[in-house]
Amino acid sequence: PLILAACLVPFRTDIANANVALILAAAVVLVASLGQRTAAFVAAVSAMVWFDFFHTRPYESFRINSGDDVLTACVLLAVGIFVGELSVRSRQHRSAAADSSNDIARIHSVAELVADGEGADYLVLVVANELRDLLSLQGCRFDPQPSPKPIARIERNGEVTIGELRWGVHSIGFPGKEVELPVIGHGLVLGRYVLVPTPAEPLSFDKRIVPVALADQVGAVLAAPASAK
Repeated sequence: PLILAACLVPFRTDIANANVALILAAAVVLVASLGQRTAAFVAAVSAMVWFDFFHTRPYESFRINSGDDVLTACVLLAVGIFVGELSVRSRQHRSAAADSSNDIARIHSVAELVADGEGADYLVLVVANELRDLLSLQGCRFDPQPSPKPIARIERNGEVTIGELRWGVHSIGFPGKEVELPVIGHGLVLGRYVLVPTPAEPLSFDKRIVPVALADQVGAVLAAPASAK
């Protein structure tokens, strides 16, 4: 907004201030479409400030003599914040939709392997790689044995617990150095994935419930031989 407002100075006698405000509002939308909510807010405030400084009398001053210009500046700020917020939310929704589509594709690809009769060992490795990518993990391994000591766990409902404590993973990420994801088949715990999380990496509910669905695919395959017997 600063650069744009300065570039419009030579034309300020030819362009109505309302049109200048619209041009600066467009700049706010551009910033909001590329940046975060804070960037959009700063851009909106910047647009109002430099509109006042360069395009209202007295020029090169932060005073405004005209009541109409005061109103235009206030409307510019309000519209800039509102449109910037809409742009940020729209981008977030598109990103969330793309993530959801990718998550569904992960579950589908693993389900296809199960349907094709892939061996349990191969499926265990595939899901470990999917979990590593999905949760931005530093490491992931399958362990057929239960944990020798209590550690954080991803529950069936997507919650992360340490004993009786529910952990706010949606805002502060996984706790500790390791988190377990139980692999359950036919009501039996048949092993667990041991996740090595990236510190302070927040995870949404969707990012936590998809791993449960992937682990269930492994559980179904591991339980199949036992049920066949």
